[in-house]
Amino acid sequence: MTRPIHTKMIPIQGGELAVHVQGPSAAPAIVMAHSILSSSMMWQAQSDLLSACGFQVICADTRGHGQSTAPKAPYHMDDLAQDCISIMDALGLEKAHYVGLSLGAMSGFGLALNHAPRLLSMLLCDGRADMTPAFAQPWDERMEMAKASGVQVLAAPTVERWFGAEFVKQHPEVAQRFVQTAAATTLEGFIGCAKAIQTLDYLEQVSSIKLPMTLLVGANDGPLPQAMTHISTLVPHSKLEIIPNAGHLPNIDQSAHFNAALMRHFFQNPNWSQS
Repeated sequence: MTRPIHTKMIPIQGGELAVHVQGPSAAPAIVMAHSILSSSMMWQAQSDLLSACGFQVICADTRGHGQSTAPKAPYHMDDLAQDCISIMDALGLEKAHYVGLSLGAMSGFGLALNHAPRLLSMLLCDGRADMTPAFAQPWDERMEMAKASGVQVLAAPTVERWFGAEFVKQHPEVAQRFVQTAAATTLEGFIGCAKAIQTLDYLEQVSSIKLPMTLLVGANDGPLPQAMTHISTLVPHSKLEIIPNAGHLPNIDQSAHFNAALMRHFFQNPNWSQS
């Protein structure tokens, strides 16, 4: 049976975050963070699965995404990491597991570096820990397009880049749902998060992370398999899994493989489901 979802608005400086909570309130908590130009909607299948396994699942809409309001841009990755701590504080959570994808993975490295005592484990998917000029430059063009024509101009190209043209063709209802979600992102939220991505700079510090960490990446996600393979050699206690035939959102386009990896992560330690 699918457990009900309760939405709470949590204040942060300059705005509010929409937080969607599913599962028993006294259970071990998992905080899940999504990609830029998406929202917590991308985690619904995984939230249903994890809450059915007895976890309390907290899916937050990032600043300016989903139902969250947008503080004035720009943002830094440390700001997004602090938002996670603000959510935990507001919900009375001393510790939680963390799952982040893309933007959520990038800020996850900052969370692990700056707030490790609040974390039980991390699963990070399809995200870098640094931003080279070659990868930062396209965000300038995307921000200019959004300023000139609205964020909706980025929606369809972004979804096709995430999933590939063939997936979009075969699953039009999934693609349309993500296009609509991307188009609804606020300009301030997109600009703020894009600026945070451009200043991403955690790679030289990740070797100090001691938390249990699973790194997942879609095999077809451009340069990210190479980037995450390198990160896995730097982070002690980390495990890398490359998901075959997957793009940027493997929880959607290869959900069975992703969910199996999710289960392997959370049930590697029996105490995690009882803490």
